[in-house]
Amino acid sequence: MREKLGREVVLEKPRDRSFGHFATPIAFSLAKELRKSPMIIAEELASSFGEVEEFSSVESVKGYLNFRLSENFLAEYASWALDNPSEFAKADKKEKILLEFVSANPTGPLHIGHARGAVYGDTLYRLAKHLGYDITAEYYVNDAGNQIDLLGLSIQLYARENILKEEDVAFPESYYRGEYLESLAAGAQKHFGIEILSDESRQKELAMWAKDKVMEIVVDSLAETNIHFDTFVNESGLYSDWDRVMAKMGDNVYKAEGKLFIKSESKGDDHDRVVVRDDGRPTYLAGDIVYHNQKFERGYDHYINIWGADHHGYITRVKAAIDFLGYDSNKLEVLLAQMVSLLKDGEPYKMSKRAGNVILMSDIVEEIGSDALRFIFASKKSDTALEFDLAEFKKQDSSNPIFYIQYAHARIQTLLSKATVSMEDINAASLKNLGENADTLLFDALLLPEIVEDAFSSRQVQKLPDYLKSLAASLHKFYYDVRMIGTEDEAKLLKLLLVVALSIKTGLSLMGIEAKDRMEREEEV
Repeated sequence: MREKLGREVVLEKPRDRSFGHFATPIAFSLAKELRKSPMIIAEELASSFGEVEEFSSVESVKGYLNFRLSENFLAEYASWALDNPSEFAKADKKEKILLEFVSANPTGPLHIGHARGAVYGDTLYRLAKHLGYDITAEYYVNDAGNQIDLLGLSIQLYARENILKEEDVAFPESYYRGEYLESLAAGAQKHFGIEILSDESRQKELAMWAKDKVMEIVVDSLAETNIHFDTFVNESGLYSDWDRVMAKMGDNVYKAEGKLFIKSESKGDDHDRVVVRDDGRPTYLAGDIVYHNQKFERGYDHYINIWGADHHGYITRVKAAIDFLGYDSNKLEVLLAQMVSLLKDGEPYKMSKRAGNVILMSDIVEEIGSDALRFIFASKKSDTALEFDLAEFKKQDSSNPIFYIQYAHARIQTLLSKATVSMEDINAASLKNLGENADTLLFDALLLPEIVEDAFSSRQVQKLPDYLKSLAASLHKFYYDVRMIGTEDEAKLLKLLLVVALSIKTGLSLMGIEAKDRMEREEEV
């Protein structure tokens, strides 16, 4: 269509399906350019299509151009999809993308706030991979700075109180808490000997060992949720390149009051930012400058960072540094993940004592499962606050959206197991002359490629679970409205359901969820 009209075309789905499968308001955008009314332009465009194999009709309606896909096209596309399930909804994008997400400090287990960015990032990654992008998932390990020193101190404080049984241990205002410190202290004692638990001069040594152990906890927690990374970059390994990177910044860094500043105010920041403190310690921003220089030197076409919403003000200064390094900061896209609030049976979810007053990602996975957690965090725009009740996602009925979708896929497998015709007959059946309801279901099932492309390009991954919920609802309604087994049209109707199952299975896999063939149920869906 782009080739036919000579420009990008916005396609919409009419609420009233009688108008067609798709509509475009392109005539309105052309009206000023062509100095004609949208209705005249739409009529001229409609007549220019003539006989096109993909469409059974192209009509002008009040300035809109309406398209109805032909029965032949839908039937042939459906058969191709069933013959090539691994290629369904794929594309061949050429862009090379570096996607950085999670990047939580290696000082403790992942909490529920990290989980939202993790699921969002991994779903984007899966969508991009499916669309053919050359995308790399990267975790930036902040293993330098005060937070790592504090990890060593926290382990020693825990050990002095709980292992060495010292009395009157003086706890500072800021330190890490949580049951994970017990295993770290025990592991350190076994690895180094008990002396390291009380020797303040060895805190750094203890911390550097412990942060690697914490990263193992983090990686395991992510793996439980089917999230994996291609590369890990350690902040501690970047500072050997500090002098070279600062030289690239040129006059855009300066010294004042014993500190080193970046001229970020000239790029829209509130004020210039410190990158090296007066005691010689680099700030958090310093590590990010060296890291982003390394990123851009690797030569990707586009860079995506997923950060917590509290990092919003940080974007300007990082982009300023990228410009000062001689790169195009427009190639960096920063997406924000908002906070999460949990309820349980309508009441605020109690904090985990073993986690140190945070809700651990692993706790929620244990309670409702990986599939439900992934579905929840992918089902709402990442930059809006999310509140949900765990109890709703433990129900085995239609009120639980992931159950509702999974049950649609399982229902299709159950019908196939009861078929009175062979799979050969089903695969060979024609999908023409299905009837209006079946045609609508077929069209909805074949929309997945458009949904995948839109969800990734708009960065709104919630469009995928929204689509799957809608498709599942259509399937359940069709199941009750249309008798299939033992009818004259059994083969073609079951072939239609195979297409629906393929879309559900593919869509769920792009959310990191495996479709189920059998399910226990508490109530009929």
